[in-house]
Amino acid sequence: MTTIRLTAAQALVRYLENQMNADGERFIEGVWAIFGHGNVAGIGEALHAAKDHLPTYRGHNEQTMAHAAIAYAKQSKRKRAMAVTSSIGPGATNMVTAAALAHVNRLPVLLIPGDVFANRGPDPVLQQIEVFGDGTISANDCFKPVSSYFDRISRPEHLLTALPRAFRTMTDPAECGPVTLAFCQDVQAEAYDYPLSFFEPKKWTTRRPAPDAGELADAIAAISAAQNPVIVAGGGVHYSDACEELKAFAHRFNIPVVETQAGKSALPWNDAMAFGPVGVTGSASANQICEEADLVIGLGTRFQDFTTGSWALFSKMQKILAINVQAYDSHKHNAQSLVADAKVALAALCDGLTDYKASERSQQIRTDWYASVDAVTKAPDGSNDVPTDMQVIGAVQRAADETSVVMCAAGTMPGELHKLWKSYNPGSYHMEYGFSCMGYEIAGAMGIKMAQPERDVICFTGDGTYMMANSELATAVMMGINFTIVVTDNRGYGCINRLQMGCGGAEFNNLLDHTIHENPSAINFAQHAASMGAKSVHVSSINELEEELASRKEPGVKVIVIDTDPYPSTEAGGYWWDVAVPEVSEREEVQQARAAYLHSLASRN
Repeated sequence: MTTIRLTAAQALVRYLENQMNADGERFIEGVWAIFGHGNVAGIGEALHAAKDHLPTYRGHNEQTMAHAAIAYAKQSKRKRAMAVTSSIGPGATNMVTAAALAHVNRLPVLLIPGDVFANRGPDPVLQQIEVFGDGTISANDCFKPVSSYFDRISRPEHLLTALPRAFRTMTDPAECGPVTLAFCQDVQAEAYDYPLSFFEPKKWTTRRPAPDAGELADAIAAISAAQNPVIVAGGGVHYSDACEELKAFAHRFNIPVVETQAGKSALPWNDAMAFGPVGVTGSASANQICEEADLVIGLGTRFQDFTTGSWALFSKMQKILAINVQAYDSHKHNAQSLVADAKVALAALCDGLTDYKASERSQQIRTDWYASVDAVTKAPDGSNDVPTDMQVIGAVQRAADETSVVMCAAGTMPGELHKLWKSYNPGSYHMEYGFSCMGYEIAGAMGIKMAQPERDVICFTGDGTYMMANSELATAVMMGINFTIVVTDNRGYGCINRLQMGCGGAEFNNLLDHTIHENPSAINFAQHAASMGAKSVHVSSINELEEELASRKEPGVKVIVIDTDPYPSTEAGGYWWDVAVPEVSEREEVQQARAAYLHSLASRN
């Protein structure tokens, strides 16, 4: 056996360089790194040697670097990914939130935090977490519950088994998610005689599981017996490249399609079979279709509570057919299971359904819904009122084109965008709403643009999220990654303030006006963005916003700040969401909210 002597870190990097996806592209397209003790001497030296063909990017925060990598993978439909490395200690634990985000959203990212000394010579090393009753635990054990695969590299030869397992996980459609390789810092520098064959180029084919014959027959029977079925399209439709197949299937069998946050843009908004977004942040048209359905066909969705209205939306349903590559998802809520790839499943169902046609559905409910969308997103009539978030969305919608991608993650905008945004084509809507993680937005927009440089990326973020994580704005400026950020400043956490009020609570600790401060807030977001190199401006009206959006495709990161009213939200559409209201309170508003909550709970059950 021919071998080559390399440090463990060098072996890691060489392996990454030679792992390809099904299209023959390198699967790990780059490495994000903040070096510190624990990764600078070993991994840092190895990445430097490979810098001409495996790029290393430097960010400003480990969590947001990982967010950029995750957004890159999501926009690439999980066909490409990135690695992220950090030092031991706080650098590593900063990435735990990002790992959880990737795990919830089933997205691939390779996390390589430095770890303690395997030989325990300098024990305890700087930044080491000591667990008094267990000498095997380090800070990196925090990654275990939020990783799809976790391994600790405490000997150089561990890579021979750990790396193939890591790539199998990241390229597996059912088990896809974050991989954490906790890399002991002394081991990174140790040499080993690795087999040369270990570094030969390898293509990782993403499997497309075909349905079991018995499950398929039962699924065909269930659809054939249904008069008013509906398809709930989830993120799996995008990852399977099944958007065109879904469109053809829906039209052939006259089955309406509604979309989750992850599934949105699977069909163009104006397609006759696209009945809009579903659930808590859904449209009246989609939710009415679901209420009237006698069969819900979940296609690549994990049935999150916002999709199902905490299952109240489907409480009258007698049957749910769940099509998913992951059996865990296909059996939720006692669903009839069809474990299969979305594209393969649709083809197999087509062969079995032959002349089936569902009942005709009224197009009027689609027309009525989009009339309500146009009413709340139209430009104001010249009044001096502070604009609403819905009007901001309308301005961006009018400026967008078929190359545009709108993205967001948390706060007010995810709900409003899910309801109101009109998607033109697959991938034009990018929402992280599995974990709804504040701080994903700016870094995520950078990752989207890196994945698809030809797209016009527009990031919606509120003032609260901007304050939480804005440092990768400077990274994007320095790297020449151009996109647009629209900061809606409602002076606090407007979304949660409305939820607080809706549960009968007093306005407290959400909006800055209802928070204890010695000095009033005077944050100038435009000046802050400019200090990091962005082309930034504060606008005072929707008309000014539209003027600034017209020049957004010029080189540079453009930040547009606009004040918005924190109180209004779209009244049309939506569905009940189970948020427990206190059983005992002195506030009459809470008592009333509790009574309404119990009524809704009884209706669901």
